[in-house]
Amino acid sequence: MRAAINTEYGPPEVVKVVEVDKPSPKDNEVLIKVYATTVNRTDCGFRSAEYFISRFFSGLLRPKNKTLGNEFAGQVEAIGKNVTLFKIGNKVFGYNDIKFGAHAEYMIIGENEAITTMPSNLTYEEAAPITEGAHYALCGIRAAKIKSGQEILINGATGAIGSAAVQLSKYFGAAVTAVCDTKNVALVKSLGADVVIDYTKQDFTKISQTFDVVFDAVGKSSFGQCKSLLNKNGIYMSTELGKNSENIFLALMTPLFGGKKVLFPIPTISKEDVIFLKELVETNKYKPVIDRRYPLEQIVEAYKFVETGQKTGNVVITLT
Repeated sequence: MRAAINTEYGPPEVVKVVEVDKPSPKDNEVLIKVYATTVNRTDCGFRSAEYFISRFFSGLLRPKNKTLGNEFAGQVEAIGKNVTLFKIGNKVFGYNDIKFGAHAEYMIIGENEAITTMPSNLTYEEAAPITEGAHYALCGIRAAKIKSGQEILINGATGAIGSAAVQLSKYFGAAVTAVCDTKNVALVKSLGADVVIDYTKQDFTKISQTFDVVFDAVGKSSFGQCKSLLNKNGIYMSTELGKNSENIFLALMTPLFGGKKVLFPIPTISKEDVIFLKELVETNKYKPVIDRRYPLEQIVEAYKFVETGQKTGNVVITLT
């Protein structure tokens, strides 16, 4: 089978599409024929090992998992003898950032992991990007305990995380102020944002309004810059560590003093989360935004585009 592999850390060019052996499922695993996957920030981070701490999970000197790809949509091709939740032929989607493997024509995953049957109203290409950005957004929203009547500002509202955060915050009843560039103002309004700030015309950190939560989905601000935007007990969250990893330190210290604080939740995902996102998709409460599609053979170009930081929503990889 064809698979994109990287045997060393580095720039997009370390990824090569080669022929490898087709995997076989163990007793509690399913074999999936992958029709669509994505290239996202998680893949880029593990491929480049830009943050050295990631090597403690992916391999200190070289990658343990040579085939990346954490999101997938495809069809169950074979099942282990103890599998009861899926049948051969089921259309499925899900997420795996432990073993990865979706940048290939076939992958295996445990039946009890973050996988479920596909929403009936989406294609494989539309289903593949449901989980990555949304699970980061969902973890933040849950950590901040966002509820009806609250005000949230989302910076970077057009990325995979930000576009999901806008939709999920609206689902939980919050009033959303979103920050994006000029060309995406209409898109962000269509996702449900109540107010949209064009950062090319206005510095959002200088506005007079205050919020219950400021969620920086692109990690380009800081607690110090956004502190004036927070209500008395407001919460600042970022998807990045911040300068000198300050967001981890601030998340440990600021809650001790009361008032405005930083949260830095560790993202997790479960089968129940994937089922929840599926239900939102089927009821038109959430739909992932897709920017571009590339065939597997052009995955290096996909990585390069993602790393420009200019993508809107998700970048999909097709395998047929």
